[in-house]
Amino acid sequence: MTIAENILQVRETIASAAARAHRDPAEITLVAVSKTHPVSMILEAAEAGAQHFGENRVEEATNKIPDVNRQASVPLTWHMIGHIQSRKARDVPPLFQVVHSVDSLKLAEKFSRLMVEQGGKLDILLEMNVSGEESKSGLVAVNWSSNLGVREQVWNEVAQILALPGLNIRGLMTMAPIVENMEQARPVFASLAALRQALIEAFKVDMPDLSMGMTDDYPIAIEEGATMVRVGRAIFGQRQ
Repeated sequence: MTIAENILQVRETIASAAARAHRDPAEITLVAVSKTHPVSMILEAAEAGAQHFGENRVEEATNKIPDVNRQASVPLTWHMIGHIQSRKARDVPPLFQVVHSVDSLKLAEKFSRLMVEQGGKLDILLEMNVSGEESKSGLVAVNWSSNLGVREQVWNEVAQILALPGLNIRGLMTMAPIVENMEQARPVFASLAALRQALIEAFKVDMPDLSMGMTDDYPIAIEEGATMVRVGRAIFGQRQ
């Protein structure tokens, strides 16, 4: 199948999942994860209607994003979805419009200082580790609803991040564990959705976005409220 056919199939799957959840598929943003894939494939996806692309390494994106932007026939939106080393933070805002992977107060403070210097605002999502996997980045939020200590820590960190200038906190992001059956990921997505709602109510803020779900589990994420799904392999095939 071509990239255009793959995108069409993914959009049909998104529409089916949205219908099951009685949601409008138009409120779900498909982020085509283009990491490791060449400029030619990204341009092919853009020609097929993809507008949002996700990269996970600053080094790879530094040359690739400007190259794609020069050749694309329409403006594209770039999403940083990978772990960001503090020393690389300065390179992120010129390349990306949305950062999904703000996984610590320290990184948020770094971006805040950068944006104040530049006089702009950066759209970010706070990455939450709700699964408890040690290999996952994010603010520690496992069992946040039942563990008072975890809840207080999350609330404290989020309060400090919300107070930082130069940042527009659009919502939350998480990565579910790799599972054999996508249904096994549902509790993780449900937990993130509930956490976002609890934070909205606690801080009286608007957090419209939930970035969750990848190729193997995005239909379940949509059923649980995802507004952004990060799909790579189902569009571009195996990593190159």
